[in-house]
Amino acid sequence: MRNAVIVDIVRTPSGRGKPGGALSGLHPVDLLASTLRSLVARNDFDPALIDDVIGGCVSQASEQAGNLTRNAVFGAGLPESVPATTVTRACGSSQQAVHFAAQGVMSGAYDVAVACGVESMSRIPMGTASMGKDLQGDAVTARYPEGFVNQGISAELVARKWGLTRDDVDQYALLSHQRAAAAAAAGDYANEIVAVEVDGVRRDTDETVRPTTTMESLGKLNPSFRTDEANARFGELDWMITPGNSSPLTDAAAATLIMSEEKAVELGLTPRARFVDFAVAGDDPLFMLTAPIPATTKVLARAGLSVADIDAFEVNEAFASVPLAWARELDVDLAKVNPVGGAISLGHAIGASGVRLLATMVNHLERSGGRYGLQTMCEHGGMANALVIERI
Repeated sequence: MRNAVIVDIVRTPSGRGKPGGALSGLHPVDLLASTLRSLVARNDFDPALIDDVIGGCVSQASEQAGNLTRNAVFGAGLPESVPATTVTRACGSSQQAVHFAAQGVMSGAYDVAVACGVESMSRIPMGTASMGKDLQGDAVTARYPEGFVNQGISAELVARKWGLTRDDVDQYALLSHQRAAAAAAAGDYANEIVAVEVDGVRRDTDETVRPTTTMESLGKLNPSFRTDEANARFGELDWMITPGNSSPLTDAAAATLIMSEEKAVELGLTPRARFVDFAVAGDDPLFMLTAPIPATTKVLARAGLSVADIDAFEVNEAFASVPLAWARELDVDLAKVNPVGGAISLGHAIGASGVRLLATMVNHLERSGGRYGLQTMCEHGGMANALVIERI
C-alpha cells in the first residue's frame, strides 16, 4: 500500500449563508472553481496529471445539481481530460471525498487526485433537497414508526444524555469565537484562505467570526428548536440550543491536492502530511450526532494509536453539544479540540466543511509542531467519518 500525502490545501473565507452574505453573489460552481484554480496556481505541476476530482456537496439541487464538481473543473480552466464526480455523506461529504481520493492513491488507482467541496447555503437553502419522510419509504417508516427528529432536537437530546447545561454550551461557543478571533489576528489562517472576488469586492476574511461575543449576549438568545411535540415525546427538555451555540448557515468551498508520495517527489513538490487511516461509523439515527464517538474509537484502533497520541482534534461544531459530549465520552482535553476555532465561529458550509477542517488541522500541526491530527464529522442519519493524518 502506497502512502497518500497532502501536498496543499486551501479554502475560501466563510460567508454568511443568507442573502447579502459576503459570498452570496457567487454561483456555487464559481465558488468551488476558485479553490481549484488557486490549488493549481500555488503548485508547480501540470493539472492534466490529475486523475480525478472528487467533490462533496449536500444539497444537490438547483444550482448545485448536475455534477457541479465537473462544472467547477471547467470553470477553473482545468484540462477537459480531468474527470470529476460529486458525492454526498451529508455534512461529511467533502471529508468522504478526501477518504475516496486518498484511498484511491493508496490503492494505486490514482497518482494525483483532488478532494474538494462546496455549499452555497444562501442560494440553495438547507432542505432544498428534501430529507423528510418522503425519502424513507415504507420499510424505514415501519422500522422507526415514531420517526426521526431534526438535528436541533438531536442536539438537545445529546446535551441531556451527557449532562450538559446552558452555561456549558454557551461557554464552548464563546471559546470557539475567542479562538478564531485570536487565530485570525495572528494570521494563522493566511496559508489556507484564498481570496475570492465577489461583485468587484475582494473577500479574504471569515465573515462568521464574532470577536465581540460574550456570555451575556449568548445568554439572551432563545432556544431555536423548542416544540410541545418533542416535550411530549421525550419528556421536558432543557432547551439550550440557540443560534449562538450552533454553527451558522455558511457559504464556502475548499480543496486539497493529494498524491502518492512517490509522485510528489517526482514532481518536486513537498508533502505536508500523510494519511494514516480512515473510518466510517453509524450510530443511533435519533440521536444522529453521536457517531463521531464510535468513529474516533474505530479509526484510533485501525491506526494503532490512542487519544494520548493525538496532538490536535478537529471535531465539527455543528452544535456545541457535539464536541462537548464527544470529549466527555472519550476523556479528551478540550485544549486539543478545535484549537483555532470550529464551525460555530468559522462556519459550517455543509458540503465543504470536511476539507475546511482538514485545512485548519494541517496548518495548526505545522505551526505547533504536532505530529498526529484526528478529525471527525457528525452526519445526518446517525453517521460519522474520521481520519488520522501525520505531519511530515
